[in-house]
Amino acid sequence: MVVRRGTVVMTMDRDVVLANGARISHTDGKVELLTGGSMPLRDGEAMSQNGELVGSQRAQQMGLTPAAVNMRRDAAAAPAPAVPTSTAPVSAAVATAAPFTYQPPVPVEGKLKGVVELGASGFNSFIIRVDKQQNWKLEKADFGTSLVFENLATDEDVRKGLKGYIGQMLDYGVGGRDIHFVVSSGATMADVTRRIVRTLKELGYVVNTVTPEQEGALALKAALPPTFTGKAFVADIGSGNTKISWLQHGIPAALDSYGAKYYQKGIADEAVTRDIVDNAHQVPVELRQTCFIIGGVPYELAKASRQGKERYTVLKAPAAYAELPGAKIKSGVNIYKALVDATGCQQFVFDWDANFTIGYLLNMP
Repeated sequence: MVVRRGTVVMTMDRDVVLANGARISHTDGKVELLTGGSMPLRDGEAMSQNGELVGSQRAQQMGLTPAAVNMRRDAAAAPAPAVPTSTAPVSAAVATAAPFTYQPPVPVEGKLKGVVELGASGFNSFIIRVDKQQNWKLEKADFGTSLVFENLATDEDVRKGLKGYIGQMLDYGVGGRDIHFVVSSGATMADVTRRIVRTLKELGYVVNTVTPEQEGALALKAALPPTFTGKAFVADIGSGNTKISWLQHGIPAALDSYGAKYYQKGIADEAVTRDIVDNAHQVPVELRQTCFIIGGVPYELAKASRQGKERYTVLKAPAAYAELPGAKIKSGVNIYKALVDATGCQQFVFDWDANFTIGYLLNMP
């Protein structure tokens, strides 16, 4: 049994779930059908991601053509696609990812809340509208703003810069009590961050510092849709660390490992792979159908295949990004590949709107 991703052919070392719900066993080649029963694949046959049996006259009779299969229409229940399977010799396979059509509920009325993340090299700020049911929508986002990080020689410069920055959020309609500041785990030691935190406190704002584990739990809060709580986990590949999180009996569980800039510390790819794999192995098997993935490197990977302004983009297999330039991207792809290999998850869905600071807002009254 082999798997083909484009021109790459690999030995099938785990079961694969197709877009129509059928499961192919890697041990005996049997296909468990969504319509009931099972059948073994024969030599020369191939099966596409949509459950179409290629190279055989048995397809229609066994209910394996797209028209005959009872396809799942509810995207919240859709299992992992994007990896076609076949038996050797491989005849044909589909290399494109199935669409992810889940749409989060829109907040009804709701209020505006704003959060500013103090990172090591700038600010990221987000404004959301959230209702009483915790349904939320991203209204405005600014990434990498360095307004208060550059040319601020004195504490008074910091004060003026912060007041101007806060004023922009107030002008948008966010109430003063609904503006929050969070210091990421990778920025706590920077001298400029400490100055900014001190000034914010003098202005009457509470500044919250989070640990990597807390970041993971907050990312879970923002990125994991309620309908996926029993079948998905979340990964956040940041520059300084990678967080893997999931719900364990209704309680967030989060682990952290190396981030995408590990190459700057001279850490070997193999060491990072081992640590990511060790952490990812702890994700319960039943939650490995889908991974909602966020962070800087996944953002770069998703850009290549985003269709318009969609909220979710399904990432391609790690091999598809092997030629992308830049040390940070290559290190991040190594982390992504380790996640894929360790969990067997076939569907990594990038969320363009979610991040851990929005999870923080969702915890606020």
